[in-house]
Amino acid sequence: MKLAPIQRAPKWQLYGLSFKAMGSPCDIKVWSDSSEQADRALLSARSEIDRLEQKYTRYKESSLTSQINRMAGRGQPISIDTETYQLLCYADEAYRLSDGLFDITSGVLRRGWDFRRGMVPGRRQLDSLRQLIGWTKVEFNEQHIILPETGMEIDFGGYVKEYAADAAANVCFQSGIISAIVNLGGDIRVVGPQPDGSGWPVGIHHPRIKNRSMHTLYLREGGVATSGDYERFFEMNGVRYAHILNPKTGYPITGTASVTVHGESCLLAGTAATIAMLHGSRGLDCLNELGVPYLLVDQELNCFCQLN
Repeated sequence: MKLAPIQRAPKWQLYGLSFKAMGSPCDIKVWSDSSEQADRALLSARSEIDRLEQKYTRYKESSLTSQINRMAGRGQPISIDTETYQLLCYADEAYRLSDGLFDITSGVLRRGWDFRRGMVPGRRQLDSLRQLIGWTKVEFNEQHIILPETGMEIDFGGYVKEYAADAAANVCFQSGIISAIVNLGGDIRVVGPQPDGSGWPVGIHHPRIKNRSMHTLYLREGGVATSGDYERFFEMNGVRYAHILNPKTGYPITGTASVTVHGESCLLAGTAATIAMLHGSRGLDCLNELGVPYLLVDQELNCFCQLN
């Protein structure tokens, strides 16, 4: 694959690679004075993203996630590596930080909610599914994990794309790149400013008007991520049902349209944004407690901005 420079500069050239991964359009751009270095960085970053997708997707039977979920309730431990153990530890920290709202066992609620057909599940079905939710039930250590109840699942989908953005950016940096941006479907990580010292422009989508940005952030370092009620949803009788589900009620979150967070990493930004969305009308208080730069849009489209 030959990658042509996007833009010329006195010494540096901007190279890019676009592709689809993790169910999203993805784009990586790097500044380099060597096409060989740019090729190596871009293709290595793409390989890292593919590796993580194959390992943690719930859509492939061969993935580690599927292997773990198949053994739920059988009492048989599944071997895990250091990377997975660290991701599980991170999920544990996020669970506690969110008062139990960020729960990677809550994906079972998808069995009740069909956002393509726009159907609201019955209370009895949701109550039954909620019995299978419970991060504190999961048993794991550095070598193994056990899901104790039949029907339980874990789902890394709530944060693995952000983790992948950070991992891909790190691959670029290890390849000698000092100026890059990784964009995985809106989950973004930056490696340094552009050669002229300017930040990378990152547009923040309007939660109600398609293809319109409501703010542009110029990012010189770190990550940015947005969580919103507009990615997958349906409306019925004037009520918007979004795909972000509260594990304690079984129903979609309400009170906030979108939250964008800028953090040291894309993973931290994405987790903070999701936790704020899960807190609904308390999202603003949550963000202030976390002490992160943010832009929150409530259901009335009022904006609360603490971005630099």
